Amino acid sequence: MKSLFGSLVYCLFLFVSDVYGTHRLNGFDPQQVTAQSYAQRRNIARPPLRTLAPSATDNSCRSRPLDLVFIIDSSRSVRPGEFEKVKIFLADMVDTLDVGPEATRVAVVNYASTVKIEFLLKAHLNKPNMKQAITRIEPLAAGTMTGLAIKSAMTEAFTEESGARPKSKNIAKVAIIVTDGRPQDQVEEVSAAARGSGIEIYAVGVDRADMTSLRLMASNPLEDHVFYVETYGVIEKLTSKFRETLCEIKAVVVVEDPCKCEARLAFQMQTQAALQEITARLADMTGRVEQIENILGPV
Repeated sequence: MKSLFGSLVYCLFLFVSDVYGTHRLNGFDPQQVTAQSYAQRRNIARPPLRTLAPSATDNSCRSRPLDLVFIIDSSRSVRPGEFEKVKIFLADMVDTLDVGPEATRVAVVNYASTVKIEFLLKAHLNKPNMKQAITRIEPLAAGTMTGLAIKSAMTEAFTEESGARPKSKNIAKVAIIVTDGRPQDQVEEVSAAARGSGIEIYAVGVDRADMTSLRLMASNPLEDHVFYVETYGVIEKLTSKFRETLCEIKAVVVVEDPCKCEARLAFQMQTQAALQEITARLADMTGRVEQIENILGPV
């Protein structure tokens, strides 16, 4: 029994010594592991240093091409003055976009108990005409059939016949819903179908809006797709938020990398190779112990 125990201790000693020595020869040791881990955590925690190009401070920005549909609630709860605020919000949003046949196309779906497509994606391909069309929108003034509005947007506004680009062009499809109430129909299934068809949904709630319904409608992650404002009087605050989301701000990015990415990658590759070697050596050592046990026989 003592011989077997001594053999095991001796094998373990050789194994640990050999592996530790191999790790040092490959260029890293426990101190290096600690240093690399600290550097990596520090690098992840600190965001890249960024300097914006001068053009990024202009009032408008170059948005990524979109097929964008606004779905706006004009039910009885939305007072005429509040609806005018919604139209100002739409016009301000248009000002932030790069509108054009090969850039962003915009449609507006107006709803209450019925749905009215105010204009399609192919209707207005420049900002002046689009903003003029927005000024002509009138509230419908009854009911809140949000589910019906989403379905109409999906089956009518987001079609190629209506001006949406084909899937082969990889143009993002985005819907922005603005509502202050609780839907009087089901929104969960139709919203899931819209998202499944490739439409990214943002839900904007105002005042009495039902937050549960907003979360059922919006795309994931919800924290990036659900917004709330207290009144229509401050809805214009969301313009800058959507500007950040929908625009491509061209910037010069200076990345500070304390641990050097190339060195970290090499370290990770060395670690993986070392682990594979340890596994192989452990299997070999197990085989040797079994041989010793067979030689010694039963104790």
